[in-house]
Amino acid sequence: MQYEQQIQTELRKWQQQMQKRPTMLNKAAKRMQTKLNSFIPEKAHQAITVVIKKMVQAVLFGARHTTAKPVQHGSLELREARVLERINSYRKTAAVEGGITGAGGILLGLADFPLLLGIKIKLLFDIAHMYGYSTSEYKERVFLLHILQLAFSSQEHRRDVYMKIQHWNTQYPQLEKDPDSFDWRAFQQEYRDYLDLAKMAQLIPVIGAPVGVVVNYQLIKRLGHTAMNAYRMRWFEDEVGGRKSKVR
Repeated sequence: MQYEQQIQTELRKWQQQMQKRPTMLNKAAKRMQTKLNSFIPEKAHQAITVVIKKMVQAVLFGARHTTAKPVQHGSLELREARVLERINSYRKTAAVEGGITGAGGILLGLADFPLLLGIKIKLLFDIAHMYGYSTSEYKERVFLLHILQLAFSSQEHRRDVYMKIQHWNTQYPQLEKDPDSFDWRAFQQEYRDYLDLAKMAQLIPVIGAPVGVVVNYQLIKRLGHTAMNAYRMRWFEDEVGGRKSKVR
């Protein structure tokens, strides 16, 4: 119980951060990025949207991540100890991948995008299973898609996504169930805009490798932290609603 009380305190702090309104600096940065995006031809935006949509759907809604069974037994403390171990393992994997692609110039640097995305999604599947949720359910895969947005978006968009997952069991029935109805344009722009500055530096000769190591390491850290808090909300929501099938 002491552990759960500590986690609830951490969760409340995180929830407050997610609900903060954008600062003047946040708004200025968003306006600048929007302005830059306006210079990109519409056909290019459409092409990028399609590529990211197909890439995410293939990885997220494919069958290859459904084999692991959700952990049905264990306290929150035990589960999170395992989650932290898994996050650290993925951080090291992503760092190595970033260093290799960063050292390879522009072509390998561009390859980092789909490779890192695959690592991120695989981590999310593993975390979901450790908290006891089955990713064979479409509902859970949509939840993972929202976690990705929550981790890698502007503060304004992050607040909107947070409101959708805050009470997931009651919110989900109101959301569109068809993947094609999802706002992929907003997803790709937010995701790309969040990563652009850091990942562009990875394409620069000489410094690309160390930048790739550091950036990928930190991105996985951020995703892991976001996912843990998202599932903590689910854990306590299920506990209060009496829907928790997990043995503590």
